[in-house]
Order: sequence, then structure tokens, then C-alpha cells
Amino acid sequence: MIDTADALASFAAGAANAGALALDTEFMREKTYRAELCLVQIARGGEPVCIDPLKLDFAPLVPLLTSGAVKVMHAARQDLEVMLPAVGLVRPVFDTQIAAALAGFPSQVGYAELARRLLGVELAKAHTRTDWSRRPLSPEQQEYALDDVRHLVALRDHLVETLRSQGRLAWLEEELAGLSNADALQVAPEDAWKKVKGLPALDPARQKLVQAIAAWRERRAIDRNRPRGWILDDAVLREIVVRLPRSVDALATLPEMQESVVRKCGDELLALVQESGIGDPPPPLPRRERPDPERLALAKRLADIADSVAKSLEMSAEVLATRRELERLATGNRDVSLLRGWRAEVIGARLLAAL
Repeated sequence: MIDTADALASFAAGAANAGALALDTEFMREKTYRAELCLVQIARGGEPVCIDPLKLDFAPLVPLLTSGAVKVMHAARQDLEVMLPAVGLVRPVFDTQIAAALAGFPSQVGYAELARRLLGVELAKAHTRTDWSRRPLSPEQQEYALDDVRHLVALRDHLVETLRSQGRLAWLEEELAGLSNADALQVAPEDAWKKVKGLPALDPARQKLVQAIAAWRERRAIDRNRPRGWILDDAVLREIVVRLPRSVDALATLPEMQESVVRKCGDELLALVQESGIGDPPPPLPRRERPDPERLALAKRLADIADSVAKSLEMSAEVLATRRELERLATGNRDVSLLRGWRAEVIGARLLAAL
């Protein structure tokens, strides 16, 4: 466990010329908006270490993690998001989950499963629910954490050889490029409405109100460092947009509305409804349209093509073409990943021909 500034500086200096570094993190985010980085595990060669971010300034690690050696990670996106405030954008990154998916494994294959199938290594699962913010960590907890980086470079080497034999290294390079966009790791308040679940069909005025309330919630959650759901639950947000309460009493009677939210935020929420300019009585909600049979049939046909191509590639169909992308294509939207890069080469022409 590296928990002194001198030890961290020594480790960073010794790893400066490494060709590859295995990297993983442990964090907690149940009670905060920003995840609390609790532990960083790094392996250079056969030397895995745990680094304690609760005690250390991470400045010595910034050059190591934001340039130079390839950082080998598994399912990297959440770790990159958590590391961003501490060191900046970690790069370049090799994600073994992405590589495995291109090599024919399930799209969300786990690290332990990959280690078992490729290396014959069985990893312990005893500490999956550890509170990593507590100190001291037991030797068993530290060993569990170190296991998360011990085998990453070996997995990378296996997967690179497999993808090279399949002629898919260019595909991997294209997929990994998506991890170098720092903006994709953060939620802009103006885009927070996209994370609201279960919205019904809305008229344009209500759609703008959703965006306004979601942006307000996101900013408040950021300012107070609390989960957005603690500020305002998605279910309550939906009720506000659908029912458009005009008074504190109307707001308080919404299903699942908490009294504390009305007391602390009621005036702000009512002001957002007022500022929306939606009349009283409001326009009715749009009727849910029945799916167009021809469009459904076309989406099914595109999915059948994707399944066929994926089977020929011995790849999960979800990796090649998600259902959402196929449905967008069936509606006439051409701004989809299926028509770009390696996917355009292996399936794009066939999908366009079917259209």
C-alpha cells in the first residue's frame, strides 16, 4: 500500500518508462454526485500496488496516467470518469472488455470470467461489497484489489494476438478512440434530461420543461455533491411535467413527492413551470402512436441481417449493431455508427440495400 508522498514519487519515477500499466480503481458514489475515489491499483510488470488517494496528492501520477504508457483497463469508462477530477483524462487506454467483445466474447464480459477463460485463473469474489473508504484495509482486501490488475496485461496480449489473427486490430483502434473524449465522461446540465427514465410522449412545450427541470436538478446536485435522485426523483419529475402543478398544495399532492422537496425546492420548481409558458389548462399529452407495421417489419429485417453477419463473424450481434441503432436506421436516420468505420465495411452496404 502506497500511502506516503515519498513512496508515490518513487513509484511514479520507476514506472515512467513502462510500456504498459495495468490500472483499476475502487470508489464509492451511493451518497454523492461525484464518485469518491477510494483506491487506485496499478501494476507495472509483475509489481501491482495499491495507492491511497484518501491520503495523497496525485500530482506525481498525472504525467504517468495522462500520457506515455498504455493503460490497460477493463470496462474502463466508469474508472475514467472517476479519475478525471483527480488526474485529468487517462490515456492512452486499452480496454480489455472492448477488445474481448470484438474477439467474440459477450459484449459485457467480466474481468473474472475473461481471466478464467483465457488464463485459467480463478479470482476471488469475497470482497465485492467492501466499503473501500474505510481504513485500514485488511491484507485480504488489498489482495483482492491487487488481483484486479495482476492479469490485465496478460489478457491484453492474448486479445491482441486473437484480433490480429482475425484482422480486427483496426476495428479495436476505432473503438478505443471513443475513450479519449473527456466530454463524454461528464454530464452537461443542458443534456441531463437525456438521463430521465420513463418519459411518456410529450408535446414540445413539455419537452422544454423536462430539459429545464433536469438541468436545474443537475446543477443543484453538483453544487451540493448529492445524487441527482436525492434532489428530485425521476418519477416525481415526470409527474411535474405531466400534471404541471401551479401551487405549493398541488405540488405537495403529486405521487411520491417528498415534503422536504416541497419545503426546500417548491418555489423554484413552480417558477420553472411558470416560466415554461404552458397555458392553464395545458394542452393534452400526445396520444401514443401505434407502431407502424411497415417500420417494425423493416427493423426486424435489419435485425435479421445483423444477426446473420454477426454469426458469420462469430461475434455478439449486440456488439455489431444495437437494437436502438437498427431502429433509428429503420426510421430513416442515417447518422448511426452502422454506417461509419469498420461497421460500414462489414454490414453498412447490406443494411442500406435492405432499406
